Amino acid sequence: MPDRNHLRNNAQIVYFSHGGGPLPILGDASHKAMLEFMLHLPSRLRKPDAILVISAHWEEKTATLTGASSPPLLYDYFGFPGEAYEIAYPAPGNPELANRIAGLLIKNNIPAHLDPRRGFDHGLFIPLKLMYPQADIPALQISLLRGLDPTAHLALGNALRELMFDNILVIGSGFSFHNMKAFSWQGIPSPDPANDAFQNWLIEVCTGPLSQSERERLLVDWHKAPSARYCHPREEHLLPLHVCLGMADKPASTVFDDYILGKRAVAFLW
Repeated sequence: MPDRNHLRNNAQIVYFSHGGGPLPILGDASHKAMLEFMLHLPSRLRKPDAILVISAHWEEKTATLTGASSPPLLYDYFGFPGEAYEIAYPAPGNPELANRIAGLLIKNNIPAHLDPRRGFDHGLFIPLKLMYPQADIPALQISLLRGLDPTAHLALGNALRELMFDNILVIGSGFSFHNMKAFSWQGIPSPDPANDAFQNWLIEVCTGPLSQSERERLLVDWHKAPSARYCHPREEHLLPLHVCLGMADKPASTVFDDYILGKRAVAFLW
């Protein structure tokens, strides 16, 4: 019988900023730091058997998982050159794992089901095309929950802890700064103390010497953090972090701290 305490370190969890639509793949200069990070991130990881993505771009009343064996791509952005709508990422789905995850959630009193038709949105296919361009690792997505309750998303992560025994990569695909009106679409960084204050707060909460219960309490009240609503007028790009932190149950390491679209953003690895 395998030692499950040893196996607990199998899963890997990362929260990162997925960038502005397809811009990371279209050669946008303001994504240079993010592009380098994504290209080199797999060298810091074991190659997983499957990838589970919590995307900021999918909200459902009930926790929903992609259930297709060959999910199509959803080009869920607009106003970009034609090549942005020709991007391919033919990674297989993983209906078996999706069913298993739904069962874990239901066991923890979180209603869940599979959507056999929904495809991969750009919160999955843009970063994974950079990280694993061969598209040979089965992937699936889980939705956020409508209402965007931080406690519910921490609970979602808590319910996934049994997956820590598996060789999977869990990705919280969001953006640690997501004020669309404040981005520099020319990619020119400028001093922004409010942006810095919130990123520093995230680093302290996710990596500092706190108990798990204290981390979770602070993330429940994230809106009280310095400049919280400036950085996240709406929190859908932050909540994948709640799922990741709730699942990890330990401090993270900061693996990215640089500028995207002229604003400072961070990434964490557990």
